[in-house]
Amino acid sequence: MVPSTAITRMVLGETVTNTDEEKAIPVPQTCRTMEKTSPLTRIGDLTVRVWQGSDNENYNCRHILKDHTAEVADASGSEGYTSAAFHPDGLILGTGTSEALVKIWDVKSQANVARFDGHVGAVTAISFSENGYFLATAAHDGVKLWDLRKLRNFRTFTPYDSNTATNSVEFDHSGSYLAIAGSDIRVYQVANVKSEWNCIKTFPDLSGTGKATCVKFGPDAKYLAVGSMDRNLRIFGLPGDDGPIES
Repeated sequence: MVPSTAITRMVLGETVTNTDEEKAIPVPQTCRTMEKTSPLTRIGDLTVRVWQGSDNENYNCRHILKDHTAEVADASGSEGYTSAAFHPDGLILGTGTSEALVKIWDVKSQANVARFDGHVGAVTAISFSENGYFLATAAHDGVKLWDLRKLRNFRTFTPYDSNTATNSVEFDHSGSYLAIAGSDIRVYQVANVKSEWNCIKTFPDLSGTGKATCVKFGPDAKYLAVGSMDRNLRIFGLPGDDGPIES
C-alpha cells in the first residue's frame, strides 16, 4: 500500500521539492484535494507519479507508473493522462487518458492490470464508489459505469447533447449518490448492476457559461460544491435550505 502522511495534497501548477535530489521539480496541472492520501501527478511522457508528503510539506516521488505498451513518440505532444483517482483501499489507481482509455494500475507492483475503452474524447474525470465495486468515468460522450468485479461496462449515461462534454463525475462518500457535471449538475441514486440508476435531482448551472467544470460532495452528502467556468464556487444544500452560496 502507498504510505500516507498526516496532510498531503495534489498540486496545481505548483513546485514540489524533491528532498532526495535537493531541487525543485515543477509539477504539471492536476486536480487539488485535501484527502489523506498520496498525491499524484500526470506528465506528458505517459507516466503517473505518486508522491509522498512530509510534515514540512516536501514531497518525494515514491512510484512511477509507466505504460510500457504505449509508444512515446513525443513527450511534448497532446498525449498523456487527463484524470486519476485512488481506489478506496489505496492499492489500486485508476487513470484516464487523452486517447479515451481508462487504465487500472496495481500501485504496489506498478503494473497496468486492466484497461477499458469505449469512450469518445479525453477521459475528464473518474471516481470509485465507496465499496470499491464500481468505477464511474466521464468524457465527451457522457458517463460510463464499470463493474470492477467483472471488468465490464454495465451502464452508460448520455445526459447532454453531442456538443456538450461531461466534465466531472463523483461518488459521495457513503456510496449512495453519483453526481455528474456538464451544462448542469445531476445527482443519481446509486443502485446495483441490474437496477436502474435514477436521476433524483438536477441543479442548473448558475454561472451563465453553460459549463460546470467540477463537482464534489460534502460530508454525508449534505451539500454539493460546484465549480464553473466563471471562476466561482457554488454550494448547493439540501432541499428546503436557502439558495446556493457563492464563493
